Amino acid sequence: MTFEEIMQALEELGSEQTKKVLSRHGAREPFFGVKIGDLKKLQKRVGKQYELALQLFDTGNSDAMYFAGIIVDETRLTKKDLRKWVRKAYWYMLSQYIVAQTAAETKHGWALGLEWIESSKENIASAGWSTLSNIISVTPDEKLDLDQIKDLMKRIEAKAHGSQNREKHAMCGFIICVGSYITSLHKEALKAGKRIGPVSIERATPGCSVPEIEADIENVKAKGRLGKKRKRARC
Repeated sequence: MTFEEIMQALEELGSEQTKKVLSRHGAREPFFGVKIGDLKKLQKRVGKQYELALQLFDTGNSDAMYFAGIIVDETRLTKKDLRKWVRKAYWYMLSQYIVAQTAAETKHGWALGLEWIESSKENIASAGWSTLSNIISVTPDEKLDLDQIKDLMKRIEAKAHGSQNREKHAMCGFIICVGSYITSLHKEALKAGKRIGPVSIERATPGCSVPEIEADIENVKAKGRLGKKRKRARC
């Protein structure tokens, strides 16, 4: 499919009801209001495309930007590409989800995650923590730097309560991922969650829910999912 054909397909898949929902969560014009499930169905017709994905992301249309992350060939993405994407990802479904998930599947993911968590910009910092979380969720424990991950948890303990909303959300998500996917750090993550305690997040948007670190980790264990890695970050 060409760029024009994809934009036409996205417009046809959009709905006013979905637009209203996404608007409440932070999406802004231009966008059509396409459900993620429909984007995934369209992806089957397109396959992996690098240049086309870059073109779609540059539109500033939220649906096209999300779809770009779904179809992009992650093996061709450069650090420059991903830095551009994270700067342009203006709301959490782009920054904390598809951009972070895509970055996690590239060879640049860990380095960029560490770079982005240093940002003072909420969406970039949250994208950084989410990228690191996604990498943990798909990478065998023996290939992870566990000492560095412990240090990152200590950093979160010190800074979580004073951080911005989406950054707090992603920080809590990081500890939940550590406690859920790395069996040797399960207890340490639970202890970190206990020390952090309840995290207050201003609900500026409906999507800014409050993760409960201890409860969420224990829930994974109760389901028998402790230590079970995902096949891929983009889902």
